[in-house]
Amino acid sequence: MLDYEALTKIQAAMLTAIILVAAITAYAVWTWNTPSEEVIRIGICADIDMPSGKAVWQGAVLAAEQVNAEGGILGRNITIVAEDNDSETSADIVMATNALTKLITIDKADFVMISAQSGLLPSQDICADNKKILLGLSSPLDNYTQRVLDDYSRYKYSFRLNPPNQTTVFVGILGDILTLQNYTGFTKVALLFQDFTGLKEMIAGLNITLAKYGVDVVYSSLVSPAVTDFASYFAAIEESGAEMLVPYIGTQASVSFVKEWYDRQSPCVIWGILVYAGESNFWELTEGKCEYVSFVNLPILSGYPLTNKTLPTREAYLQRWGTVIPGGSAVAAYDGIRFILPDAIKRAGTTETEAVIKTLENVNVETSMARHFVFTGSHDVMVGAGGPDNPAEDYVLRCYFQYQADDTLVPVKPKTIMEEAGATYKYPPWHGPWDNKQIP
Repeated sequence: MLDYEALTKIQAAMLTAIILVAAITAYAVWTWNTPSEEVIRIGICADIDMPSGKAVWQGAVLAAEQVNAEGGILGRNITIVAEDNDSETSADIVMATNALTKLITIDKADFVMISAQSGLLPSQDICADNKKILLGLSSPLDNYTQRVLDDYSRYKYSFRLNPPNQTTVFVGILGDILTLQNYTGFTKVALLFQDFTGLKEMIAGLNITLAKYGVDVVYSSLVSPAVTDFASYFAAIEESGAEMLVPYIGTQASVSFVKEWYDRQSPCVIWGILVYAGESNFWELTEGKCEYVSFVNLPILSGYPLTNKTLPTREAYLQRWGTVIPGGSAVAAYDGIRFILPDAIKRAGTTETEAVIKTLENVNVETSMARHFVFTGSHDVMVGAGGPDNPAEDYVLRCYFQYQADDTLVPVKPKTIMEEAGATYKYPPWHGPWDNKQIP
């Protein structure tokens, strides 16, 4: 099997050459609007057939419609072109890079957004070879933005909209677990992560670091993204005596994961990363068994007015597509096309790549997910870390939500937002280590 993230530049170049030949006959293109020389083409590379990829495309289309209704950017309308990279159902690097190459060479995308968990570095090389600005979605791979620091002249084209890098995610998960410990008094945690690039190292780091805070990792495991039966994992977790279960599941397997937890009335609380929990039909998919499950997402999901743009974006998406925007990559795609790129292009006065790179590097704009959307020196997304000089709410804010009765989502972290919303964190109704414990 190929090590997708370890391809050499020579291998990536060879792949590009092969793909250029194959691209003529490959895959359907989703286009919105009629292409012309006057439009700005923004390419979306995602698994369009799957809910997450479809939401990214919908966010992009909505943003383009709104920008065009306001006169476009420098008098030019936006056209969205998209290619299906099957990233949620396949880790085929040729398929993924084929889709990207077709976006650039056939669809003539001026800017590119990629939503994928795997194959990001070869895709980054393709964009560097073609001098195309790439806005990354979905993957937190450290090397993606580290490359910008290590070889700026080659990788200056790459930026990340969401999520932050793995190191930042690690710090976030660490803080999340300690918050839950503070709420509950629990000290025994189980870590169950899907086997995506870099997560093995994250589990190892959490094992070491949590011990310093009096939290004992009693169980940890990597699970293939193809796994949908979690019975044996829950049996082992329960045997370990875990009180907190922290998952990292980026696929639809989160549905069967949640249902297994509920059906067996597992004596641990769920608090972690469940990407699909943000989908508007997650309650129905789990038959309401996601009640009491807590997961990380953006404030827009529950309608919390983090910025002046948050609620208008939520309402516009609902009216256009008939469903609530699921957060994460969909919001990032929307914000990138609605606010971030227009700001950079207008300040540059051109769509010329080098000029737009410079204005992106100093962007500071209000979006749906940040009062101040800012890139770091490595072109990564700036995430609020808290403190007097960096209030958490100023930049992209990670919130936790808990499903409660009748498909209600309430914020349970940060605590200030939970209290502002008049919400409380709730324990499951079955027996567990929370028996006789007061709800925070």
